[in-house]
Amino acid sequence: MNWDDLLSLKRYGDTTKRLRTEQDETRLGFEVDYDRIIFSSEFRSLQDKTQVIPLSDTDFIHTRLTHSLEVSVVGRSLGRQVGQRLLERHPHLNEIHGYRANDFGAIVAAAALAHDIGNPPFGHSGEKAIGEFFSNGEGKRFKEQLSDKQYADLCKFEGNANGFRILNQSREGREGGLRLSYATLGAFMKYPKESLPHRPTSSISDKKYGVFQTEVPIFKEVADELGLIKREPSNDYRFARHPLTYLVEAADDICYTIIDFEDAINHGLIQEEFALEYLIKLVGDSINSEKYHQLNTTQDRISYLRALSINALIKETVEVFMNNEEDILNGNFDHALLDKCKYEAQINDIIKISIDKVYRSKEVIDKEIAGYQVLSQLLSTYTDMVEGLSQNKASNYDKLIKTTLPETIHLKSENMYEDLLNVCTYIASLSDRRAVLIFRKIKGIQFK
Repeated sequence: MNWDDLLSLKRYGDTTKRLRTEQDETRLGFEVDYDRIIFSSEFRSLQDKTQVIPLSDTDFIHTRLTHSLEVSVVGRSLGRQVGQRLLERHPHLNEIHGYRANDFGAIVAAAALAHDIGNPPFGHSGEKAIGEFFSNGEGKRFKEQLSDKQYADLCKFEGNANGFRILNQSREGREGGLRLSYATLGAFMKYPKESLPHRPTSSISDKKYGVFQTEVPIFKEVADELGLIKREPSNDYRFARHPLTYLVEAADDICYTIIDFEDAINHGLIQEEFALEYLIKLVGDSINSEKYHQLNTTQDRISYLRALSINALIKETVEVFMNNEEDILNGNFDHALLDKCKYEAQINDIIKISIDKVYRSKEVIDKEIAGYQVLSQLLSTYTDMVEGLSQNKASNYDKLIKTTLPETIHLKSENMYEDLLNVCTYIASLSDRRAVLIFRKIKGIQFK
Protein backbone atom coordinates (compact mmCIF):
# COMPACT_ATOMS: atom_id res chain seq x y z
CA MET A 1 0.00 0.00 0.00
CA ASN A 2 1.16 3.57 -0.54
CA TRP A 3 0.11 6.84 1.07
CA ASP A 4 -0.68 8.51 -2.25
CA ASP A 5 -3.68 6.18 -2.67
CA LEU A 6 -4.51 5.74 1.02
CA LEU A 7 -5.27 9.46 1.46
CA SER A 8 -7.92 9.52 -1.28
CA LEU A 9 -10.46 12.33 -1.09
CA LYS A 10 -12.86 10.50 -3.43
CA ARG A 11 -16.52 10.20 -2.37
CA TYR A 12 -19.37 8.02 -3.57
CA GLY A 13 -20.56 9.15 -6.99
CA ASP A 14 -17.46 11.17 -7.91
CA THR A 15 -16.61 11.07 -11.61
CA THR A 16 -13.40 13.12 -11.37
CA LYS A 17 -10.45 12.91 -8.99
CA ARG A 18 -10.34 15.23 -5.99
CA LEU A 19 -6.87 16.71 -5.51
CA ARG A 20 -5.51 17.85 -2.16
CA THR A 21 -3.88 20.87 -3.79
CA GLU A 22 -7.33 22.09 -4.90
CA GLN A 23 -8.93 21.83 -1.46
CA ASP A 24 -10.35 24.87 0.34
CA GLU A 25 -8.01 25.26 3.31
CA THR A 26 -10.82 26.69 5.43
CA ARG A 27 -12.97 23.58 4.94
CA LEU A 28 -11.02 20.48 3.97
CA GLY A 29 -12.77 17.40 2.67
CA PHE A 30 -11.67 15.33 5.66
CA GLU A 31 -13.10 17.97 8.00
CA VAL A 32 -16.38 17.81 6.08
CA ASP A 33 -16.45 14.10 6.96
CA TYR A 34 -16.31 14.98 10.65
CA ASP A 35 -19.12 17.51 10.31
CA ARG A 36 -21.39 15.09 8.44
CA ILE A 37 -20.95 12.45 11.11
CA ILE A 38 -21.52 14.72 14.08
CA PHE A 39 -24.71 16.21 12.62
CA SER A 40 -26.18 12.81 11.68
CA SER A 41 -29.18 11.51 13.61
CA GLU A 42 -27.41 8.18 14.09
CA PHE A 43 -24.56 9.89 15.93
CA ARG A 44 -26.91 11.89 18.13
CA SER A 45 -28.61 8.69 19.28
CA LEU A 46 -25.35 7.66 20.96
CA GLN A 47 -26.09 10.14 23.76
CA ASP A 48 -28.42 7.54 25.31
CA LYS A 49 -26.52 4.34 24.58
CA THR A 50 -24.54 2.37 27.12
CA GLN A 51 -20.75 2.61 27.19
CA VAL A 52 -20.04 0.40 30.22
CA ILE A 53 -22.46 1.14 33.05
CA PRO A 54 -25.93 0.99 31.44
CA LEU A 55 -28.63 3.63 31.89
CA SER A 56 -26.73 5.37 34.68
CA ASP A 57 -28.11 8.58 36.15
CA THR A 58 -24.66 9.59 37.39
CA ASP A 59 -23.21 12.66 35.69
CA PHE A 60 -19.68 11.19 35.71
CA ILE A 61 -20.50 8.11 33.61
CA HIS A 62 -19.77 8.06 29.89
CA THR A 63 -22.27 7.26 27.18
CA ARG A 64 -21.35 6.05 23.70
CA LEU A 65 -21.53 9.68 22.56
CA THR A 66 -19.13 11.14 25.13
CA HIS A 67 -16.84 8.15 24.64
CA SER A 68 -16.85 8.68 20.85
CA LEU A 69 -16.03 12.37 21.23
CA GLU A 70 -13.10 11.58 23.51
CA VAL A 71 -11.82 8.83 21.21
CA SER A 72 -11.99 11.34 18.36
CA VAL A 73 -9.91 13.88 20.30
CA VAL A 74 -7.25 11.27 21.10
CA GLY A 75 -7.38 10.06 17.48
CA ARG A 76 -6.82 13.58 16.18
CA SER A 77 -3.68 13.93 18.32
CA LEU A 78 -2.40 10.55 17.16
CA GLY A 79 -3.10 11.37 13.52
CA ARG A 80 -1.41 14.75 13.65
CA GLN A 81 1.71 13.46 15.37
CA VAL A 82 2.01 10.49 13.03
CA GLY A 83 1.24 12.74 10.06
CA GLN A 84 4.08 15.10 10.95
CA ARG A 85 6.51 12.20 11.14
CA LEU A 86 5.25 10.67 7.89
CA LEU A 87 5.64 13.94 5.99
CA GLU A 88 9.25 14.13 7.17
CA ARG A 89 9.78 10.55 6.00
CA HIS A 90 7.82 10.96 2.72
CA PRO A 91 8.24 14.67 1.78
CA HIS A 92 6.59 14.23 -1.64
CA LEU A 93 3.22 13.90 0.11
CA ASN A 94 3.47 17.57 0.99
CA GLU A 95 5.71 18.92 -1.74
CA ILE A 96 3.81 17.32 -4.65
CA HIS A 97 0.34 16.48 -3.31
CA GLY A 98 -0.04 19.18 -0.65
CA TYR A 99 -0.95 16.96 2.30
CA ARG A 100 -0.34 18.33 5.79
CA ALA A 101 -0.12 16.80 9.25
CA ASN A 102 -3.61 18.02 10.07
CA ASP A 103 -5.02 15.93 7.21
CA PHE A 104 -3.96 12.75 8.97
CA GLY A 105 -5.45 14.07 12.19
CA ALA A 106 -8.74 14.93 10.50
CA ILE A 107 -9.07 11.49 8.90
CA VAL A 108 -8.41 9.65 12.16
CA ALA A 109 -10.66 12.04 14.13
CA ALA A 110 -13.60 11.50 11.75
CA ALA A 111 -13.21 7.72 11.65
CA ALA A 112 -12.84 7.61 15.44
CA LEU A 113 -15.93 9.78 15.88
CA ALA A 114 -17.95 7.18 13.93
CA HIS A 115 -16.34 4.07 15.39
CA ASP A 116 -19.35 3.18 17.62
CA ILE A 117 -22.11 4.59 15.41
CA GLY A 118 -23.43 1.11 14.54
CA ASN A 119 -23.47 -0.34 18.05
CA PRO A 120 -26.84 -1.58 19.40
CA PRO A 121 -28.30 -0.49 22.75
CA PHE A 122 -27.11 -2.09 26.01
CA GLY A 123 -23.43 -2.25 25.15
CA HIS A 124 -21.73 -5.28 23.65
CA SER A 125 -24.44 -7.51 25.11
CA GLY A 126 -26.73 -5.91 22.51
CA GLU A 127 -24.68 -7.42 19.69
CA LYS A 128 -24.73 -10.80 21.41
CA ALA A 129 -28.49 -10.65 22.00
CA ILE A 130 -29.17 -10.03 18.30
CA GLY A 131 -26.74 -12.73 17.19
CA GLU A 132 -28.02 -15.36 19.61
CA PHE A 133 -31.62 -14.71 18.57
CA PHE A 134 -30.68 -16.04 15.13
CA SER A 135 -28.11 -18.68 16.08
CA ASN A 136 -29.94 -20.28 19.02
CA GLY A 137 -33.31 -18.58 19.33
CA GLU A 138 -36.47 -18.06 17.32
CA GLY A 139 -34.54 -16.60 14.39
CA LYS A 140 -32.92 -19.96 13.66
CA ARG A 141 -35.99 -20.80 11.56
CA PHE A 142 -34.75 -18.41 8.84
CA LYS A 143 -31.49 -20.29 8.22
CA GLU A 144 -32.72 -22.28 5.21
CA GLN A 145 -33.93 -19.10 3.47
CA LEU A 146 -30.51 -17.42 3.57
CA SER A 147 -27.06 -17.97 2.11
CA ASP A 148 -24.28 -18.96 4.50
CA LYS A 149 -22.85 -15.43 4.55
CA GLN A 150 -26.25 -13.81 4.99
CA TYR A 151 -27.04 -16.08 7.92
CA ALA A 152 -23.57 -15.44 9.43
CA ASP A 153 -24.23 -11.68 9.19
CA LEU A 154 -27.22 -12.14 11.50
CA CYS A 155 -25.77 -14.80 13.82
CA LYS A 156 -22.61 -12.76 14.38
CA PHE A 157 -24.31 -9.36 14.23
CA GLU A 158 -21.50 -6.86 14.29
CA GLY A 159 -21.63 -3.18 15.25
CA ASN A 160 -18.68 -2.40 12.98
CA ALA A 161 -20.50 -3.77 9.92
CA ASN A 162 -23.65 -1.92 10.97
CA GLY A 163 -21.61 1.27 11.26
CA PHE A 164 -20.28 0.85 7.73
CA ARG A 165 -23.89 0.32 6.59
CA ILE A 166 -25.06 3.50 8.32
CA LEU A 167 -22.28 5.57 6.76
CA ASN A 168 -22.94 4.28 3.24
CA GLN A 169 -26.58 3.20 2.98
CA SER A 170 -28.42 4.98 0.20
CA ARG A 171 -31.98 6.14 0.59
CA GLU A 172 -34.20 8.61 -1.20
CA GLY A 173 -32.54 12.01 -1.11
CA ARG A 174 -29.37 10.60 0.44
CA GLU A 175 -27.58 8.60 -2.24
CA GLY A 176 -24.37 7.10 -0.91
CA GLY A 177 -25.31 7.72 2.71
CA LEU A 178 -23.15 10.37 4.34
CA ARG A 179 -20.78 10.29 1.34
CA LEU A 180 -17.59 10.36 3.35
CA SER A 181 -14.16 10.43 1.74
CA TYR A 182 -12.80 6.97 0.99
CA ALA A 183 -9.77 7.69 3.18
CA THR A 184 -12.06 8.16 6.20
CA LEU A 185 -14.12 5.07 5.28
CA GLY A 186 -10.91 3.07 4.98
CA ALA A 187 -9.68 4.23 8.37
CA PHE A 188 -13.10 3.31 9.83
CA MET A 189 -12.92 -0.30 8.59
CA LYS A 190 -11.44 -2.02 11.65
CA TYR A 191 -12.18 -5.51 10.29
CA PRO A 192 -12.06 -5.25 6.46
CA LYS A 193 -13.69 -8.59 5.67
CA GLU A 194 -17.03 -10.36 5.26
CA SER A 195 -18.58 -12.44 8.04
CA LEU A 196 -17.23 -15.63 6.47
CA PRO A 197 -14.71 -17.15 6.74
CA HIS A 198 -14.89 -16.68 10.51
CA ARG A 199 -11.46 -15.85 12.00
CA PRO A 200 -9.39 -17.36 9.16
CA THR A 201 -6.16 -16.23 10.88
CA SER A 202 -5.01 -14.95 14.27
CA SER A 203 -4.50 -11.45 12.82
CA ILE A 204 -6.20 -8.65 14.77
CA SER A 205 -8.00 -7.56 11.58
CA ASP A 206 -9.64 -11.00 11.25
CA LYS A 207 -11.02 -11.07 14.79
CA LYS A 208 -14.48 -9.93 13.65
CA TYR A 209 -15.97 -8.65 10.38
CA GLY A 210 -16.82 -5.24 9.03
CA VAL A 211 -19.33 -5.47 6.17
CA PHE A 212 -22.79 -6.96 5.63
CA GLN A 213 -23.56 -8.55 2.28
CA THR A 214 -25.69 -5.53 1.32
CA GLU A 215 -22.63 -3.24 1.42
CA VAL A 216 -20.09 -5.51 -0.29
CA PRO A 217 -20.09 -3.47 -3.56
CA ILE A 218 -19.19 -0.15 -1.89
CA PHE A 219 -16.80 -1.99 0.45
CA LYS A 220 -14.92 -3.40 -2.56
CA GLU A 221 -14.94 -0.03 -4.34
CA VAL A 222 -13.42 1.71 -1.31
CA ALA A 223 -10.78 -1.00 -0.87
CA ASP A 224 -9.82 -0.87 -4.56
CA GLU A 225 -9.60 2.95 -4.61
CA LEU A 226 -7.35 2.96 -1.54
CA GLY A 227 -5.19 0.10 -2.81
CA LEU A 228 -5.80 -2.09 0.24
CA ILE A 229 -4.00 -5.41 -0.05
CA LYS A 230 -6.27 -8.33 -0.98
CA ARG A 231 -5.79 -11.26 1.35
CA GLU A 232 -6.37 -14.96 0.78
CA PRO A 233 -8.61 -16.81 0.14
CA SER A 234 -9.07 -14.87 -3.08
CA ASN A 235 -12.75 -15.78 -3.54
CA ASP A 236 -13.74 -13.79 -0.44
CA TYR A 237 -13.62 -10.04 0.17
CA ARG A 238 -10.93 -9.73 2.80
CA PHE A 239 -8.28 -7.01 2.88
CA ALA A 240 -5.39 -5.74 4.97
CA ARG A 241 -6.26 -2.77 7.14
CA HIS A 242 -5.86 0.84 6.14
CA PRO A 243 -2.80 1.96 8.17
CA LEU A 244 -4.71 4.76 9.91
CA THR A 245 -7.17 2.18 11.24
CA TYR A 246 -4.48 1.19 13.73
CA LEU A 247 -4.57 4.73 15.12
CA VAL A 248 -8.38 4.71 15.37
CA GLU A 249 -8.17 1.41 17.24
CA ALA A 250 -5.42 2.75 19.52
CA ALA A 251 -7.47 5.85 20.35
CA ASP A 252 -10.39 3.62 21.34
CA ASP A 253 -8.13 1.30 23.34
CA ILE A 254 -6.55 4.22 25.21
CA CYS A 255 -9.91 5.74 26.09
CA TYR A 256 -11.72 2.63 27.23
CA THR A 257 -8.68 1.43 29.21
CA ILE A 258 -8.16 4.68 31.09
CA ILE A 259 -11.57 6.35 31.07
CA ASP A 260 -13.63 3.26 31.89
CA PHE A 261 -11.25 2.87 34.83
CA GLU A 262 -11.87 6.50 35.80
CA ASP A 263 -15.64 6.00 35.56
CA ALA A 264 -15.44 2.99 37.84
CA ILE A 265 -13.56 5.01 40.46
CA ASN A 266 -16.01 7.91 40.31
CA HIS A 267 -18.91 5.46 40.50
CA GLY A 268 -17.46 3.75 43.57
CA LEU A 269 -16.81 0.39 41.91
CA ILE A 270 -13.05 0.70 42.53
CA GLN A 271 -11.55 2.35 45.60
CA GLU A 272 -9.40 5.39 44.91
CA GLU A 273 -6.37 4.13 46.85
CA PHE A 274 -6.46 0.85 44.92
CA ALA A 275 -6.80 2.64 41.58
CA LEU A 276 -3.98 5.08 42.24
CA GLU A 277 -1.58 2.19 42.61
CA TYR A 278 -2.35 1.09 39.05
CA LEU A 279 -2.29 4.52 37.40
CA ILE A 280 0.91 5.63 39.10
CA LYS A 281 2.67 2.59 37.63
CA LEU A 282 1.78 4.00 34.24
CA VAL A 283 2.74 7.66 34.78
CA GLY A 284 4.97 7.68 37.84
CA ASP A 285 7.84 9.42 36.05
CA SER A 286 5.74 12.35 34.82
CA ILE A 287 3.76 13.25 37.96
CA ASN A 288 4.28 16.72 39.39
CA SER A 289 4.07 15.78 43.08
CA GLU A 290 3.51 19.35 44.28
CA LYS A 291 0.61 19.89 41.91
CA TYR A 292 -0.83 16.45 42.64
CA HIS A 293 -0.92 16.98 46.41
CA GLN A 294 -2.76 20.28 45.95
CA LEU A 295 -5.73 18.41 44.47
CA ASN A 296 -8.38 17.90 47.14
CA THR A 297 -10.99 15.64 45.54
CA THR A 298 -10.94 12.13 44.15
CA GLN A 299 -12.34 13.39 40.86
CA ASP A 300 -9.57 15.98 40.45
CA ARG A 301 -6.80 13.55 41.38
CA ILE A 302 -8.05 10.87 39.02
CA SER A 303 -8.60 13.44 36.27
CA TYR A 304 -4.99 14.58 36.57
CA LEU A 305 -3.65 11.03 36.38
CA ARG A 306 -5.97 10.24 33.48
CA ALA A 307 -4.59 13.18 31.47
CA LEU A 308 -1.00 12.09 32.13
CA SER A 309 -1.82 8.49 31.23
CA ILE A 310 -3.46 9.38 27.93
CA ASN A 311 -0.56 11.65 27.00
CA ALA A 312 1.98 8.91 27.76
CA LEU A 313 0.06 6.35 25.71
CA ILE A 314 -0.31 8.74 22.75
CA LYS A 315 3.45 9.32 22.62
CA GLU A 316 4.18 5.61 22.86
CA THR A 317 1.58 4.71 20.21
CA VAL A 318 3.15 7.14 17.73
CA GLU A 319 6.54 5.51 18.25
CA VAL A 320 5.16 1.99 17.76
CA PHE A 321 3.38 3.05 14.55
CA MET A 322 6.45 4.74 13.07
CA ASN A 323 8.72 1.84 14.00
CA ASN A 324 6.39 -0.57 12.21
CA GLU A 325 5.27 1.58 9.26
CA GLU A 326 6.82 -0.69 6.63
CA ASP A 327 5.11 -3.82 7.98
CA ILE A 328 1.82 -1.93 8.30
CA LEU A 329 1.99 -0.77 4.68
CA ASN A 330 2.82 -4.30 3.55
CA GLY A 331 -0.14 -5.74 5.45
CA ASN A 332 2.15 -7.73 7.74
CA PHE A 333 1.41 -6.07 11.09
CA ASP A 334 -1.07 -8.33 12.87
CA HIS A 335 -1.37 -6.68 16.29
CA ALA A 336 -3.01 -3.74 17.99
CA LEU A 337 -0.45 -0.97 18.51
CA LEU A 338 -0.86 -0.97 22.29
CA ASP A 339 -0.06 -4.69 22.36
CA LYS A 340 3.45 -3.78 21.25
CA CYS A 341 4.04 -0.76 23.49
CA LYS A 342 6.27 -0.61 26.56
CA TYR A 343 3.24 -0.09 28.81
CA GLU A 344 1.59 -3.38 27.83
CA ALA A 345 1.92 -4.90 31.32
CA GLN A 346 0.45 -1.83 33.03
CA ILE A 347 -2.43 -1.69 30.55
CA ASN A 348 -3.21 -5.37 31.09
CA ASP A 349 -3.26 -4.84 34.85
CA ILE A 350 -5.79 -2.01 34.49
CA ILE A 351 -7.97 -4.01 32.09
CA LYS A 352 -7.92 -7.00 34.43
CA ILE A 353 -9.16 -5.00 37.41
CA SER A 354 -11.79 -3.33 35.18
CA ILE A 355 -13.08 -6.75 34.11
CA ASP A 356 -13.28 -7.94 37.70
CA LYS A 357 -14.73 -4.80 39.27
CA VAL A 358 -16.65 -3.12 36.42
CA TYR A 359 -17.60 -5.28 33.46
CA ARG A 360 -18.68 -8.10 35.81
CA SER A 361 -20.21 -5.88 38.47
CA LYS A 362 -23.74 -6.71 39.62
CA GLU A 363 -25.09 -3.41 38.27
CA VAL A 364 -23.71 -4.01 34.79
CA ILE A 365 -24.76 -7.68 34.66
CA ASP A 366 -28.30 -6.99 35.93
CA LYS A 367 -28.90 -4.36 33.28
CA GLU A 368 -27.35 -6.48 30.51
CA ILE A 369 -29.74 -9.29 31.47
CA ALA A 370 -32.64 -6.86 31.15
CA GLY A 371 -31.23 -5.75 27.79
CA TYR A 372 -31.30 -9.33 26.52
CA GLN A 373 -34.98 -9.60 27.37
CA VAL A 374 -35.83 -6.28 25.73
CA LEU A 375 -33.98 -6.99 22.48
CA SER A 376 -35.23 -10.59 22.25
CA GLN A 377 -38.82 -9.40 22.52
CA LEU A 378 -38.32 -6.69 19.90
CA LEU A 379 -36.65 -9.13 17.51
CA SER A 380 -39.42 -11.70 18.01
CA THR A 381 -42.15 -9.16 17.29
CA TYR A 382 -40.53 -7.58 14.25
CA THR A 383 -39.28 -10.81 12.64
CA ASP A 384 -42.78 -12.32 13.04
CA MET A 385 -44.07 -9.30 11.15
CA VAL A 386 -41.49 -9.74 8.38
CA GLU A 387 -42.35 -13.42 8.02
CA GLY A 388 -46.08 -12.74 7.97
CA LEU A 389 -45.69 -10.14 5.22
CA SER A 390 -43.42 -12.38 3.13
CA GLN A 391 -45.99 -15.21 3.24
CA ASN A 392 -49.00 -12.93 2.68
CA LYS A 393 -50.25 -14.05 6.10
CA ALA A 394 -49.68 -10.84 8.02
CA SER A 395 -52.08 -10.39 10.91
CA ASN A 396 -53.61 -7.04 11.77
CA TYR A 397 -51.10 -6.90 14.63
CA ASP A 398 -48.23 -7.41 12.16
CA LYS A 399 -49.55 -4.55 10.06
CA LEU A 400 -49.72 -2.32 13.12
CA ILE A 401 -46.15 -3.23 14.04
CA LYS A 402 -45.00 -2.37 10.52
CA THR A 403 -46.31 1.18 10.95
CA THR A 404 -43.85 1.70 13.82
CA LEU A 405 -40.86 1.38 11.49
CA PRO A 406 -39.27 4.63 10.25
CA GLU A 407 -40.33 5.84 6.80
CA THR A 408 -36.77 5.24 5.61
CA ILE A 409 -37.20 1.45 5.95
CA HIS A 410 -38.97 -0.22 3.03
CA LEU A 411 -39.65 -3.94 3.46
CA LYS A 412 -39.55 -5.83 0.17
CA SER A 413 -41.07 -9.19 1.19
CA GLU A 414 -39.31 -10.93 -1.71
CA ASN A 415 -35.87 -10.47 -0.07
CA MET A 416 -35.93 -12.07 3.37
CA TYR A 417 -32.29 -11.28 4.14
CA GLU A 418 -32.63 -7.55 3.52
CA ASP A 419 -35.91 -7.36 5.45
CA LEU A 420 -34.42 -9.16 8.44
CA LEU A 421 -31.30 -7.02 8.27
CA ASN A 422 -33.44 -3.87 8.10
CA VAL A 423 -35.23 -4.96 11.26
CA CYS A 424 -31.94 -5.69 13.02
CA THR A 425 -30.36 -2.39 12.03
CA TYR A 426 -33.52 -0.53 13.11
CA ILE A 427 -33.43 -2.19 16.54
CA ALA A 428 -29.68 -1.54 16.74
CA SER A 429 -30.33 2.16 16.06
CA LEU A 430 -32.50 2.53 19.15
CA SER A 431 -31.17 4.20 22.26
CA ASP A 432 -31.33 2.22 25.49
CA ARG A 433 -34.36 4.10 26.78
CA ARG A 434 -36.15 4.06 23.42
CA ALA A 435 -35.72 0.28 23.23
CA VAL A 436 -37.20 -0.07 26.72
CA LEU A 437 -40.11 2.20 25.82
CA ILE A 438 -41.02 0.19 22.70
CA PHE A 439 -40.65 -3.04 24.69
CA ARG A 440 -43.10 -1.74 27.31
CA LYS A 441 -45.62 -0.74 24.65
CA ILE A 442 -45.40 -4.12 22.94
CA LYS A 443 -45.94 -5.85 26.27
CA GLY A 444 -48.90 -3.59 27.04
CA ILE A 445 -47.18 -2.14 30.08
CA GLN A 446 -47.38 1.45 28.95
CA PHE A 447 -49.97 3.30 26.87
CA LYS A 448 -48.98 6.72 25.63
